Amino acid sequence: MHDDLLTIGRFARLCRLSVKQLRHYDDVGLLAPVRVDGASGYRYYAPEQAGDALAIALLRELDLPLAVIARALAAGPEDRARILRAERDRLAERIGRDQARLGLLERLAEGGLPGYDVSLSREPERRLAVVRGVCAPAEIGERFAACVGPLFAGLGAAGTVWEPPLWGLYPLDLEDRMEIAVGVELPRHGAEPPGQDVETLPGALVAETLHLGPYAQLPLAYNALFAAVHERGLSPRAPVREAYLVGPAEAPPEELMTRLIVPVEEEGTT
Repeated sequence: MHDDLLTIGRFARLCRLSVKQLRHYDDVGLLAPVRVDGASGYRYYAPEQAGDALAIALLRELDLPLAVIARALAAGPEDRARILRAERDRLAERIGRDQARLGLLERLAEGGLPGYDVSLSREPERRLAVVRGVCAPAEIGERFAACVGPLFAGLGAAGTVWEPPLWGLYPLDLEDRMEIAVGVELPRHGAEPPGQDVETLPGALVAETLHLGPYAQLPLAYNALFAAVHERGLSPRAPVREAYLVGPAEAPPEELMTRLIVPVEEEGTT
């Protein structure tokens, strides 16, 4: 045994880790001792391993998965920076979702479930130029934004004149992978813009409500909307439509205005 090797206990104290943690890191192949005594099973570490041990402890404190830490430690400086930046972006996205949930809980705590007026009306047929995307529920905002650019680029290239609002089309059930669409209404008798999908939304009886505030608080409006639909003995039909009457480019989050529209039928109607 080399004189400069440290027992697992001394190495743990040096790195401010527990012996249990070091054993676990060895078991999962993250930080192996330089020597294991064949007779006693004692683990011995080299002092220069302290850097990796301290890095592991720090990254675990930041809640990075062990598999990601292992890749980062094995990578060169450029790849390690790329791996850590990707984890940083994922953490920032999670923090953003948590902040939205905090805002939602705060609104509920201050005033309970907000009141929404849900009304029935006849929605006219609308012909939309759309761009579609597939995403998870947590990715709707990102995917929506990614669709807007190609939509406007196609309309501009075709010289298509359109009027606000911007529309979003969504399925009734928010599944792990679902298709959404972003669109604008085309003139009633105008030509279809080449190279873009066109979706015709038939005229229908709809239930609708108006949401004022951040998009993160839209679940409050949907709660009221679908509750009213079922209380009135109606069945919702896809697609759910959102009309963005006042969007992020026009007002701060608390002043956004979104019209939520759900086509409905009397239960039992085919």
